[in-house]
Amino acid sequence: MWIFLAIVILIAFIIIISNIAVVQQSRAYVIERLGAFQTVWGVGLHFKVPFIDRIARRVSLKEQVLDYPPQPVITKDNVTMQIDTVVYFQITDPKLYAYGVEQPMAAMETLTATTLRNIIGDLELDQTLTSRDVVNTKMRAILDEATDPWGIKVNRVELKNILPPSDIQSSMEKQMKAERDRRQAILQAEGQKKSAILIAEGEKESAILRADAEKQAAILKAEAEKQAAILKADGEAQAIRAVQQALADSLELLNQKAPNDQVIKLKAIEAMQKVADGKATKIIIPSEMQGLVGLANGITEGIKQ
Repeated sequence: MWIFLAIVILIAFIIIISNIAVVQQSRAYVIERLGAFQTVWGVGLHFKVPFIDRIARRVSLKEQVLDYPPQPVITKDNVTMQIDTVVYFQITDPKLYAYGVEQPMAAMETLTATTLRNIIGDLELDQTLTSRDVVNTKMRAILDEATDPWGIKVNRVELKNILPPSDIQSSMEKQMKAERDRRQAILQAEGQKKSAILIAEGEKESAILRADAEKQAAILKAEAEKQAAILKADGEAQAIRAVQQALADSLELLNQKAPNDQVIKLKAIEAMQKVADGKATKIIIPSEMQGLVGLANGITEGIKQ
């Protein structure tokens, strides 16, 4: 009897322990009672009714990543490319996630592939290669709206790789090489143009500086010649003033001595001699001086003998 009771107590204890659940952070449990949805357990300790309640689904509330393999996609200009997509999503409603759609991950993969084909089908090859941000934004908006009834929120969608056919890649590489060569030629021409402009500007500035230097030199030379002429004229003027002053002084001394008529006449003869030394061909001698001239000539001849 005691053994049977102990066994019953042990079985009851095991049943109680097995029906206690601890929900961890960032997780949620969907609970069904007799096959119908009952509640959603959040973080903490919970107890379910044995044989009546069951955990229908354990859901992670963290952001998750789905990396889909490359999908063949045809562009508007009939180019087939391989594009692989990465989807970042998060479960926001465990109940909708559990009952909204069968196999939510497979449904998201199929929806992502069809959405990608629809968007790329409206774009040409060049637009597809240069409009990743536009494609990502459109896909995120469409997937987020479509998965909202499933309790899923799509946060981001990224086109991981876009692989055109090999012949298209070869043509693109040739086009890029031609474009790089063109840019290089343009840059080289621009450099030569700027170099020629700089050389011309340098020669222009050099010519201007030379002309200015020659102008300054001519101005300085003219100024020096002007100063020399002024100094020469000033010297000659000073010499003339000195001679005139000496003559004036001699006349003043002569006047102070009160010379007689004979001395004055002799001075006149000296002045006449100076006049005779010039280029004059005829000299008129006053009559009152003729006697003195004869006397002076006689004296001069006597001295010579």
